[in-house]
Amino acid sequence: MEDRKVNTIAVISVIALIIVIIAARVSLKLSRAFFLICGAAIAVILAVFSCLFIRQRYNRRRRLLESQLRSEGRELRIEYSFLRKIAGVPTKFRYKELEEATDGFQALLGRGSSASVFKGILNDGTSVAVKRIDGEERGEREFRSEVAAIASVQHVNLVRLFGYCNAPTAPRYLVYEYIPNGSLDCWIFPARETHARRGGCLTWYLRYRVAIDVAKGLSYLHHDCRSRVLHLDVKPENILLDEDYKALVSDFGLSTLVGKDVSQVMTTIRGTRGYLAPEWLLERGVSEKTDIYSYGMVLLEIIGGRRNVSRVEDPRDMTKKKWQFFPKIVNEKVREGKFMEIVDHRLVERGGVDESEVIKLVYIALWCIQEKPRLRPSMAQVVDMLEGRVRVDEPPDSRMILVDLLSVDEDHADQNNLVRLLTSMSSHVDYASTYSLETTILSGR
Repeated sequence: MEDRKVNTIAVISVIALIIVIIAARVSLKLSRAFFLICGAAIAVILAVFSCLFIRQRYNRRRRLLESQLRSEGRELRIEYSFLRKIAGVPTKFRYKELEEATDGFQALLGRGSSASVFKGILNDGTSVAVKRIDGEERGEREFRSEVAAIASVQHVNLVRLFGYCNAPTAPRYLVYEYIPNGSLDCWIFPARETHARRGGCLTWYLRYRVAIDVAKGLSYLHHDCRSRVLHLDVKPENILLDEDYKALVSDFGLSTLVGKDVSQVMTTIRGTRGYLAPEWLLERGVSEKTDIYSYGMVLLEIIGGRRNVSRVEDPRDMTKKKWQFFPKIVNEKVREGKFMEIVDHRLVERGGVDESEVIKLVYIALWCIQEKPRLRPSMAQVVDMLEGRVRVDEPPDSRMILVDLLSVDEDHADQNNLVRLLTSMSSHVDYASTYSLETTILSGR
């Protein structure tokens, strides 16, 4: 706008000077005064053109420098973002950035009880998964400190956390790297159970490798972090597979950070039915052994290709359904020596399943789900057993009290049975707390 105004003034000035020269020629003829006026006017015209030329050159150079600076600034921002990712420093995104990256939060990848995940692409071309957290109760300072702690955790079997958005007028958001093959449940359970857009049936080789990958990720969280990180929600939905079907543990952020010198912490029950350890249900506190129990449950699902907790038809009354607990079936098959009957029937039909590996995984899973936490191995020991550095002994026969607890129906007789079972586990559990516990389990909270 300014350049146009200057050009307009210059044109008007030149035209005015030309008119002055013509008027002087007519009125003064070829007198000395005419030549003085004509020379002065031509000099001014040349000066105007010189100024326009210089200004044009200056503006061209200025625009070129501005373009270079913008380009360098964009490259610096991309480089800075890249270095922050390498260093594990979480980036604080603006809500508008995430809204544009996800195209208005249209590409839904999945939804849970308190969060939804959307696919997005950042300005630098990075594909991300944006998790929108609804109803988060943490304070802003606690949220940021935990995000910083989790973002600094880097391992090949853990999903990277790029950053967060903590806008006061919108839900909180976590920005993770995007993993293309989705979650493990889509690859081990039948499609009718998962309703997945993409999935399949993992081969035995890949399932064994997934078991090792998940164990390594959890072992890193438990043993190699500055502060131990307890996941507290290990399940197939929180295990993702990349393009090479390598497993990465997700949703380990905002779990529970525990000091190295702390053995147990108290926290509210917020896991998923079928993966909760007995000590958590009995409000005795949680530790890394709680994650190990959940890992054992996931390992059984990887082997069997079925959910640990399911509702099946009651053979005594086809109009009713009852709870069925897969670990109890596994325990019975192990006592009978029928290990191949535990394996996903789709894999058995295809062949290629190594029975010795099946026995090893089943034994490890049963060690992990021992009801007494002190009997469970550490995740580091689990990795050693999976990779053959440590011999896997046959686990002790478990009473499977939690099996009966999860398999009860909602009638008075089963409530009395539940009281008896829990009393055998903990003498200080009263009927009121037991009934509340049963309600928590059956509702899946």
